[in-house]
Amino acid sequence: MTGLSLSLMAAAWLPIALMGSSLWLLVLGIVMLDLAIQAVHVTNQSLIFARRPDARSRLVGGYMIFYSLGSALGSIASTSTYGAWGWTGVCLLGAGIGLAALAFWAATVRVGR
Repeated sequence: MTGLSLSLMAAAWLPIALMGSSLWLLVLGIVMLDLAIQAVHVTNQSLIFARRPDARSRLVGGYMIFYSLGSALGSIASTSTYGAWGWTGVCLLGAGIGLAALAFWAATVRVGR
């Protein structure tokens, strides 16, 4: 599920990048991106809860700290990228982050087993 969701997250940036030709492409990209991010989020939480069911509240706290930090860094990076390279740069950044996450997941998928 994680690999599929990360692939969808990276692919979602193509219709978002093409929003100039159709507003429906923007809507499609947003729906794809939201679905992918929510799937990764739920899958991550189920995996960490399975490891330590006795420490759910601590795990949620730690997970959400890093989730929030990642969101903040993404916002800063996309704002800076937009200033330098415009919307195309933001879309490339988003797709690049998705592909980097997919590559990291693929490289580490067997570590947790």
